[in-house]
Amino acid sequence: MSTAENMVVERSKAAPPEVRSQKPAVDPASLNHSDLKSGEFWRDVFDVSTDEFLDHMWQMKNSLYGEKQLMKVLENVAPAKFLDDAARGFRLAPMMVRVTPYLLSLIDWNDPWNDPIRRQFIPLAEQLEMDHPMLSLDSLHEQKDAPVPGLTHRYNDKALFLPLNTCPVYCRFCTRSYAVGKETDTVEKVNLKINPKRWEEAYAYIQTRPELEDIVISGGDAYNLPAKHIRAIGEKLLSIPNIRRIRFATKGLAVMPMKILTDHEWFQAIADVEKMGRKMHKQVCIHTHFNHPVEITEISRQAMNKLYENGIMVRNQSVLQRGVNDDANIMALLVKRMGEINVHPYYVYQHDMVKGVEDLRTSLQEACDIEKAVRGITAGFNTPTFVVDAPQGGGKRDAHSYEHYNRETGISVYTAPSVKKDKLFYYYDPIHSLSEEMRENWKDPKKREEMHNDAKAQAQANI
Repeated sequence: MSTAENMVVERSKAAPPEVRSQKPAVDPASLNHSDLKSGEFWRDVFDVSTDEFLDHMWQMKNSLYGEKQLMKVLENVAPAKFLDDAARGFRLAPMMVRVTPYLLSLIDWNDPWNDPIRRQFIPLAEQLEMDHPMLSLDSLHEQKDAPVPGLTHRYNDKALFLPLNTCPVYCRFCTRSYAVGKETDTVEKVNLKINPKRWEEAYAYIQTRPELEDIVISGGDAYNLPAKHIRAIGEKLLSIPNIRRIRFATKGLAVMPMKILTDHEWFQAIADVEKMGRKMHKQVCIHTHFNHPVEITEISRQAMNKLYENGIMVRNQSVLQRGVNDDANIMALLVKRMGEINVHPYYVYQHDMVKGVEDLRTSLQEACDIEKAVRGITAGFNTPTFVVDAPQGGGKRDAHSYEHYNRETGISVYTAPSVKKDKLFYYYDPIHSLSEEMRENWKDPKKREEMHNDAKAQAQANI
C-alpha cells in the first residue's frame, strides 16, 4: 500500500466524514405530540375506578343530557358565576346539551370560560354573538338536495345517508341542528329517527343511480346505531353493484373512545363489514372528528391501535373554531398528534353558517393563514385540506379557491362547476371579525344588498 493510501486509511480511522448542512438538534418541546394524557385524569370530576371509566356502558349511562343533569355534576367543580352563565346559554342554544364523562374530565375547570372543549359543548350567554343576517338553519341545503328523506345527493358519485338523528354528544356547532337531537326552545327538528322502512327508500334510490359509488353513513352518529344495524346497513350497501366505498361517520372516537375497547359486538360488526368490503375490493372506513389536541389521550391511542390492527382506516374532519383551534400552533399539534395515533387528517372545515354559534366562527382569512402555516410540518398525505362547504349546496371547495373575497365586507364567492354549474355560492365572515363601520352596514338591508351585488359582479368578472 502506498504512503498516500496509508494516509487515507489513517484519516478515516481518526475522524468521521464531514456532514454538510447538518440541522441543529431538535427542541424536545417540538416532540410533545407524542405526549398523551394518561392516568386517572377523571378523578377530580368522577371518582370512579379505571375499569368503570373505561366501560362504554358506564360512559353512556352517566352521559349528561340536558341542563339539569349537567348542572348537578358541575355544581361540584365549576364556579357559581360560570353555572349562572351556562344556565342562560342553554336557553338560547339551537342544540340540546349532551356530554360524556370522558369529555367533562378533559375540561380545565379552573378556567372553563376559555377551555377549548367547553366552548364546543356548553354555551355561555355572555360569549354568544348576534347571528349574521345571512345565516340559516340548514345552510348547506341538505334537505333541498334530498330526493328521499334522509338521503342527500349533491355530488355526482357520492350521497349522504342519514339513518338516525342522535349522537353520543351534541356539538354546539352542529351543521345538522335542523334534525339532530330533541327540539329546543329555538328549533323544531326534522324527524330522522331510526326507521329501517325509511332506509328502504334510500336503498331503492341508490340502486337506480348507477353513478353513485360512495355513501357516507352519518346522521346523527353511527356510534348510536346498534351493532345489528351497522351490519345490516353495511352489508346492504356493499351488495349494491355500483357502490365502491362506504364511510361510517362518527364523532364517537373523539368523545367516547372506550366504546371501541369494550363494546365488542359493535366493534365486531364494523370489523366484519370492513372485511366483507375488502374481499369485494370495496373500501370501508371510519370518518371521525377531533378538533383539539387535548381530546387525544392514551385511551384514544388504545382505541386507534385496535382499529389499525384490524385494518380499519380512520380519517378526521375538524371544524375551525374561534377559541378552540384558530391558532397555527394548536392546529399543527392537532395534526401531528393525529398522525401519532394513525388518524389521517383529511379536512379542516371553515365553520358552517348555522344559527346560534356565531361566537365560534372565524374569518375565511384566518383559515387561509392557518393552512399556510400548517402545510409543511409533516408529510403532505398527513396534512389536512382546509375547505369551505359552500352554503346553498355548493359542496366542499378549497378555502383559498374563491372567485372573489372582500376582506372588508367579509363576503367570499365560490363556484362549483362539477356540482352546480353556473351558480355562485356566498360565504360570509362573522360580523364580529369586521370593522365597526361594516358591522353597522350589515344592519342596513339596502347596504347589505349593495355589498352582495358588488361581490357578485366582482366574482363574475373574475370567472
